[in-house]
Amino acid sequence: MIDVLISQLGSAGGPVLIALFAASILATAVAIFKIVQFARIGVGRSRAARSAVLIWSSGDRARALNEAKKETSPTSATVASAMQSLLLHSGDRQRAQEIAGHTALDQITAMSRYLRILESVVQAAPMMGLLGTVIGMISAFGELSRSAGAVDPSALATGIWAALLTTAAGLGIAIPFYFVWVWLEARVENERATMETAIGSVLFGETGPIGGLGGTVGSRNDLSAATQPDAA
Repeated sequence: MIDVLISQLGSAGGPVLIALFAASILATAVAIFKIVQFARIGVGRSRAARSAVLIWSSGDRARALNEAKKETSPTSATVASAMQSLLLHSGDRQRAQEIAGHTALDQITAMSRYLRILESVVQAAPMMGLLGTVIGMISAFGELSRSAGAVDPSALATGIWAALLTTAAGLGIAIPFYFVWVWLEARVENERATMETAIGSVLFGETGPIGGLGGTVGSRNDLSAATQPDAA
């Protein structure tokens, strides 16, 4: 299959195949970068944050803050910022909520960065493949219209077959990266929900089993807007 695609680089759909190849390299680089980034910053880790919330609820505030700082993760950083604000400004929940919301937003922005590139490749690759097919079909029928005598069905079939390769290439790029993009987006959304619950647990001091952390349903609704990144 690869040999066939390479042989078509000099055809009418060759530039589209080159563009698809470049898009696949870009999407692969972004996917690898995001996977490494998520592992480095601790996306999905919440053990220390969960422990810190429980300690905070028990009243040992200084120990809870130290526990939250033990782990590198977006949730732990958000929890630590809320706890530190409440320790410095006791009882000022509004200030703590704003500080924690900004921290969470910074974390979500970092996690969401470059995901639009994957989304763009997923959406554009099939259309680019279709464009290559249309160009190839136009070229094939143009050659047939200029040929003298009877039309050779095998030549027409060969031209159509070659033109359809770009559509197959576009779909072959879009489908796997679609699942990668959905998986990364789901991890960001799960982390956002966990941070919302953790902030509510620290601010309101309740330890209901929501999302694996203590928290209140009402607090999640109140904090959701603060942790939603602006659309790029």
